[in-house]
Amino acid sequence: MNNAFRSFFVVLLLVVVSTPAFSQTPVKGGTLMVCQPAEPPGLDPTAGTEAAIDRVVYANIYEGLVKVDSGGGFLPGLANGWNLSADGLVYTFNLRKGVVFHNGETFNATVAKWNLERAAKPENGNIHPEYFNGIESIATPDNHTLVIRLKDVDALFIAHMAEGDAVMLPMKGYENAKSNPIGTGPFKFVKWVRGDRVEMARFDGYWNPFLPYLDRVTFRFIGDPAAQIAALKAGDIDVIGYIAAPESAMMLAKDKRFKVYAGTTTGEVIMSTNNKAAPFDSLLVRRAMAHAIDRQAVVDLVMFGYGTPIGSHWSPSTPYYEDLTGRFPYDPDKARALLKEAGYPDGFSATIKLPAIYSYSRRAGEVIADMLSKVGIDLTIEIVEWGQWIDRIFKKKEYQLTMIGHVEAWDIGIYAKPDYYFQYDSQEFRDAYANALKAPDEAGKAKWFGRCQEIIADDAVNGFLFSAPSLPVMKAGVMGWWENYPTIALDCTAVWWKP
Repeated sequence: MNNAFRSFFVVLLLVVVSTPAFSQTPVKGGTLMVCQPAEPPGLDPTAGTEAAIDRVVYANIYEGLVKVDSGGGFLPGLANGWNLSADGLVYTFNLRKGVVFHNGETFNATVAKWNLERAAKPENGNIHPEYFNGIESIATPDNHTLVIRLKDVDALFIAHMAEGDAVMLPMKGYENAKSNPIGTGPFKFVKWVRGDRVEMARFDGYWNPFLPYLDRVTFRFIGDPAAQIAALKAGDIDVIGYIAAPESAMMLAKDKRFKVYAGTTTGEVIMSTNNKAAPFDSLLVRRAMAHAIDRQAVVDLVMFGYGTPIGSHWSPSTPYYEDLTGRFPYDPDKARALLKEAGYPDGFSATIKLPAIYSYSRRAGEVIADMLSKVGIDLTIEIVEWGQWIDRIFKKKEYQLTMIGHVEAWDIGIYAKPDYYFQYDSQEFRDAYANALKAPDEAGKAKWFGRCQEIIADDAVNGFLFSAPSLPVMKAGVMGWWENYPTIALDCTAVWWKP
């Protein structure tokens, strides 16, 4: 498919999926109450890594040049389409006309250029400047054309343009984005009641006249799984974005008042390991733990069978996936032998710090602690509040082991950052990742992204456990909700109520 036809095709595809030509015609109007367990620390996805931020605001309030659809494909967002030069270095984006921010400011090429240049500078607070550091220059031939020249081929450039880090903020009012978000999305921010909810309402000036269908959307934050289910049954909420207690999915699926999806996500649940904290700075110790963990048993016990065992930091739903679960098969005897070789014939004691907010993390931590105890590793479990987890573990790296899900798509690049909270330092991995980003074709991408997966699997950097399932549950009349979560979003743009 040539570049010109590609641009026409993505524009046509957006028209098809955005117009109300379905077997059931969507109905406009109504309100939706969505529950998610974690309250975001702020509402600016360019300034925080927490998935809770994107789940509330991405695609609802904020948009980028590129959008991810429900099937994981890349579609036009604030750009009608784009062309790529033959050498893979120059992207030309054709921007939509008539797009305005919720504060009335016009979106154009100048604003887009300012956002991308701002995102490339760490001092501006963007969490992933590396997504943009590969940009050599940005030209704006006119108000609706953006020409981006890269320093080198970047296989993930469009993928990164479709993430929350690349959403467009207005040049006026961006300073307050954490508490008063202003975007171009189908819904505009109304208010944030701390500790309870974020409210948003239909933006009548949205560039797509067919969307959204709903008048208002409210995100409520309920951390306790039992309280979530009780609120759904009582009619206080309409959707649980993802069920924290998978056993509840089985129960609710039998109730005709509700429907439950069992889809896929880009999330990997891992036992994060501080690679510079003794004794986990030992490769032999990390490999011993890998042999001591029965991944399928973890899925069965923690997720009631929902989820897929993984052997590296890559979701089976993402292209170029390699099944590396056979690298370290469950073998307690081999684990004991490796511990002895590492100088711990009688095992050792350590602490695993589990975030209180996620029940799956707590349950997985308990299951893993039991498994490791059978090879002589005695884990003390410490439950920490989410704010402390972010500060002490993620930022200050004050931990030995923890348990968390990493949900960003294509995020294996975090292993190329020695100062990331794993504190994993491998030049071999950095070289392989650089080659993957520069791969000129699909075969090259598959080769080098596969090699990246193999390196961190062999180094047993973390306890790679399972790919998290998508388990949203909702009232039977909720239509248009995504079954799979190919990106971090609870996108309500095309959700509607069946009469």
